[in-house]
Amino acid sequence: MTASIAAPVTTEIRIRGLVQGVGFRPTVWRLATRLGLAGDVRNDAEGVLIRIAAEAVLAERLVADLKAECPPLARIDSVEYCEADALLIGDRFRIAESEPGLMRTEVAPDAATCPACLAEVRDPFARRFRYPFTNCTHCGPRLSIICDAPYDRARTTMAGFPLCDTCRAEYENPSDRRFHAQPIACHICRPRVALEKFNGGAVEFSAFSMLDDVDAAAGMLLKGHIVAIKGLGGYQLACDATNADVVALLRDRKQRYTKAFALMARDLDVIRRYADVSEAEKAALTSTAAPIVLLDTCGPLRLPEDVAPGLATLGFMLPSTPLHHLMFRRLDRPIVMTSGNRSDEPQIIDDEIARIELASIADFLLTHDRGIAVRLDDSVLRVAAGAPRLIRRARGFAPAPVALPVSLAASLPLLALGGELKNTFCLVKDGQAILSQHIGDLEDAQRLADFEKSLDLFQSLYAHRPKAIAVDLHQDYLSTRLGRQRACDANLPLVAVQHHHAHIASAMAENGIEQGDGLVLGIALDGLGLGDDGSLWGGEFLLADYASYRRVGTFKPVALPGGAKAMHEPWRNTLAHILAEMGWPTFDMNFAGTPLHDFLLSKPVDTVASMVKQGINSPPASSCGRLFDSVAAAVGICRDAVFHEGEAAMRFEALVTPEDLAAVDEDLAYPFGIPKLKGTGLPYIEPLAMWQALLGDLYENTPASIIAARFHKGLAKAIVALACKAALDGETRLTRRVVLSGGVMQNRWLAEELVRRLEAENFDVFLQAKVPSNDGGLSLGQAAVAAALLVREG
Repeated sequence: MTASIAAPVTTEIRIRGLVQGVGFRPTVWRLATRLGLAGDVRNDAEGVLIRIAAEAVLAERLVADLKAECPPLARIDSVEYCEADALLIGDRFRIAESEPGLMRTEVAPDAATCPACLAEVRDPFARRFRYPFTNCTHCGPRLSIICDAPYDRARTTMAGFPLCDTCRAEYENPSDRRFHAQPIACHICRPRVALEKFNGGAVEFSAFSMLDDVDAAAGMLLKGHIVAIKGLGGYQLACDATNADVVALLRDRKQRYTKAFALMARDLDVIRRYADVSEAEKAALTSTAAPIVLLDTCGPLRLPEDVAPGLATLGFMLPSTPLHHLMFRRLDRPIVMTSGNRSDEPQIIDDEIARIELASIADFLLTHDRGIAVRLDDSVLRVAAGAPRLIRRARGFAPAPVALPVSLAASLPLLALGGELKNTFCLVKDGQAILSQHIGDLEDAQRLADFEKSLDLFQSLYAHRPKAIAVDLHQDYLSTRLGRQRACDANLPLVAVQHHHAHIASAMAENGIEQGDGLVLGIALDGLGLGDDGSLWGGEFLLADYASYRRVGTFKPVALPGGAKAMHEPWRNTLAHILAEMGWPTFDMNFAGTPLHDFLLSKPVDTVASMVKQGINSPPASSCGRLFDSVAAAVGICRDAVFHEGEAAMRFEALVTPEDLAAVDEDLAYPFGIPKLKGTGLPYIEPLAMWQALLGDLYENTPASIIAARFHKGLAKAIVALACKAALDGETRLTRRVVLSGGVMQNRWLAEELVRRLEAENFDVFLQAKVPSNDGGLSLGQAAVAAALLVREG
């Protein structure tokens, strides 16, 4: 029996952060034992509590070792020491039972297979050889399998799989990396994989593999079949990306006509055949998040155009689960790995729905009986302006929180519900902003139901009871309607946040800018958002902090003929700009016979001109996104229609090469003016001179790539020129901090040009990286604005 002693000095160490469910306590146990310390470590509602029979100097040594040898998925946010009363502690260090209480710690994101588990899966002498659900505290599913709080096996989709004796011994052994790893299993107590043929019939395994179902799926891909695969966060549709016919067939069946397909490759060597991979991109690809990374297509080989139509990038990811690793053992080529759904519908997570809905798309189904509790899309990022920047934040990143600036940390709990497109929501609690995974566009009942399900789960997981709700200013957004209803039902304050102020606040919060440290100049460039004057904004310059803003510049308001149709038919924006800048008669006289003129003659020019003149279903919008659409259509890109948001602008960006951009003389960059709006006196970016130069280049048959480079460089010059004016009050510069946000900031060339030019003007420039600059980051900005208002009100 171990004797208990009354420790003369007991030091308590409180550690907060991502420290539960990630192998943190076993690491503490191992390091404390190595130091010869007596005491214990336990999980509780606030994180991890360590008690040692030693003075603070040894406690600091233990924490230093912890930081140096922190588990791969863990993150230490704060450490607090205090001397406690003498306690009865044994002469050894032990892992104590967890203490109940309201949850204040974090749920870990799902993580890619760790090297140790991958080695086991590949080792024919290991008991988990070729087991497709191998995991440990360093990797595997987390958020995707959680059904309720607190996070333990009984409240995950692993509840129906009791541990075998061997797995239980691992689970209970603090020296094992599977100690208290909730999703572990093996061939004996396993979830099971099954390969099925859609619409019945037996699978002829000998035609595809002599090994197992997972390997047979690889054989099917090599033979030109489309296979539906149950992944970590939802079903995926896979086919051989080098086979042009099957890629085209998948596009047709899925009804995804132009949007780029994601790709998975076995390793970096395969990726480098088709794309350039920088060190920063390599680090992102091989990280525990294993996101899709957008890479420049400059490898020695080319994939079919249908993989990423009209783009100069490919979205690659590496295998992130043992199932994918096993399948790719003999796949020496890229595989399309796109979401398992029809275009614009949510990714399927239910097995029976998959068997019905995917039967008309895929030939075979590789499924299994481990349930998916939370739908998780693949995360997407791109390296731009020197850093990896998220475009979609989901698997591997959510629900890791963003620490709010200290000045906002005292805010009461609140809930922010995001926007209509690329929706996320955000919980604020204990100084942390907990963002949901990417939900998607809230345009139908199915998406809204998924949104509410995830919201209820997060509020349960984090024991979150908001004291206020923040929404977008636009009253017709489904997220705003839901927020208004919930605020009414619970008798809570509702904070309506202007769209572009939320974009800027999101970037401020991520970059740790404090309330009270003065104003920033925020430049928010996107498609559309409702302004505080009731008009549509989309290219805004705001002098702002979290609690307030003042509009100090904008883009020229131009009509959207047909309202929402203008977002889907870019030619309407081109015609609207021509009508606004020079009028049809002048355009007709000077540019007759050009392809653009001939194309517009096929459209109802007189009808549209009359609509615009009379203000019939043609609301004006100061939209940078629509300006990009109009220019793209002018040079012949997506003139008639786009099939997904941002398509025209993305294809226009793809025309630009670094060489073309560098070769554009400053004097040949398209010019813009900066006059003032009548009535308000607000400075705005006037594109008249740009259109005259661009149309002249079209008349001279200037290559589209040169036109695109001249436009990007000219627009960046104009934005910086207006920023310099907007930051001044007389001769005094009001701020040196410029914050860039909005979906247009995902344009790599524009973002990098802006950073370079703004820094040359002695501005400190802040962009987003951890949270998307598109509407996926709105909820963080709404939360930050609401937090500032709550803190101010006390």
